[in-house]
Amino acid sequence: MPSIAPYDLGEFVERTVFLGDTPVFALADGHLHLPAGGGSVLQAHDGGLLCAAYDPFSDRLLTGGEDGKVMALGAKGQLSELASIGAKWISSVAGGPNGAAGFGSGRTAYARAGDGTLKQRAFERTVEGIAFAPKGFRCAIARYDGASLYFPATEAEPAFLEWKGAHLDVAFSPDGRFVVTTMQENALHGWRVSDGKHMRMTGYPAKVKDWSWSAKGKFLATTGAPAAILWPFSGKDGPMGKAPLELGTRGDTMVTAVACHPSEDMLAIGYQDGMILAVRFQDQKEALLRRGGTAPVRTMAWDGGGRLLAFGSETGEAGVVDIAG
Repeated sequence: MPSIAPYDLGEFVERTVFLGDTPVFALADGHLHLPAGGGSVLQAHDGGLLCAAYDPFSDRLLTGGEDGKVMALGAKGQLSELASIGAKWISSVAGGPNGAAGFGSGRTAYARAGDGTLKQRAFERTVEGIAFAPKGFRCAIARYDGASLYFPATEAEPAFLEWKGAHLDVAFSPDGRFVVTTMQENALHGWRVSDGKHMRMTGYPAKVKDWSWSAKGKFLATTGAPAAILWPFSGKDGPMGKAPLELGTRGDTMVTAVACHPSEDMLAIGYQDGMILAVRFQDQKEALLRRGGTAPVRTMAWDGGGRLLAFGSETGEAGVVDIAG
C-alpha cells in the first residue's frame, strides 16, 4: 500500500514539482515551500504568485508574480531573479533549451536567452500562454483566435495559426511536430507545425485546466471530464481520426489534475474530491494512491525515478506519495 507524507500548507498550491529529489510547492501567496528534510520557505514574490512552471530543460521551477518579476529556483535550492519589468503582472512562464526562459505580460511576450539577453515582441492580442519548441530558440504563444510561432532572436514576422476563440495555454509536443492549445470553451485545438493542419479535440463537459505528455510523447493526458482523456500523438496526423483513451472513469466527480509517469505508460489522476489514482494505459488497471481530501487536487508531479508523487490542492492540502509504500 502506498504511504503518504502529508503537509498542510494553508494556501492555494499553484504548482508542485520535483527538483532532483526535492519536492517543491509554489503557493499563490508568493512563497515556495520545500518541506522535506526539516523544511524551508522562500519568498519568491512580493504579492501574489500568478504562474509557475517546471523547466525540464534546466531542472528548475520558474515563477511569475504580481510584482513584475520572473524567478527561478534551481535544483540546489538557489533562488534567482531572471527578469523584472516593473509594475506589470506576469501571466505565464516557460523554460526553453540552453537555459532559455519565456514569459508573457499583457500583449508582450518576452524571451530570455541563456546568456541573459532579453528580447520582447508585441502582439495585437493578450499573450495568454507561452512555450518553447524542444529544439532551437523558437516560441509559441496562445492568444485570441489562435497561436503564433516566432523566433525571438530574429525580426521575422510570426507565423499565425488561426482558430476562432480564446486560447489560454500552449504546448509543443515533445518531438516538436505539433502545437496544442487549451481553450476557453471545453476543447483543445492543435496544429501540425509543418503545414498548419488542424486538430480538433472536443467533447469535454468542462474546461481543460491541466495536461501532461506521456513518456516519449505518445499521448497527451488532460482533465476536463469525469475521466482522464488521453489523445494519441504517435502518428503523422496526431489524434485525428482516432479515439482517445479514457482512464480512471468516475461518474460522480471530475478529474482536476494529471501527471504522466516519467518512464512507464502510467498516469496519476487527481479528482475534485481529493482522490488520486494511478492507472496503467494498456490494461487500465487502477491503484489507489490517496482516498480523498477536503479540496480538489490542483497539481501533481513525479520525481525522476517515478516512485514519488507530490500533490497539492486548492486549500493547501499537500503531500508526497511513495507508491512503493
